[in-house]
Amino acid sequence: MTRVTFISADGERRQDVDAPAGSVLLDIAQAAGQPLEGTCEGQMACSTCHVIVAAEDFIKLPRASEDEEDMLDLAAAATRTSRLACQIVLDGGLTALTVRIPGEFNNMQGM
Repeated sequence: MTRVTFISADGERRQDVDAPAGSVLLDIAQAAGQPLEGTCEGQMACSTCHVIVAAEDFIKLPRASEDEEDMLDLAAAATRTSRLACQIVLDGGLTALTVRIPGEFNNMQGM
């Protein structure tokens, strides 16, 4: 089980969710009501599920693929610890993961 902490774009709101190994971060975020669209449905054609991973957790994740890095080049407000939530699969060795949602950049439908 991984404890995922979502932090709002303004840093004011936190939501903790326990997620089983093998879960995809985008699915966890959407089930928790976080404003991540993932409009490409995992086909690596958008960056609407961009999250900013806490630095201490970023180094624990597998490296992003070339395709993911290309998509992150298109993401507004990307940082050096940005990842696409559709590409983060929680493994059994990751006990905690903290991510910040960059705000309206991920929410093209105005949710």
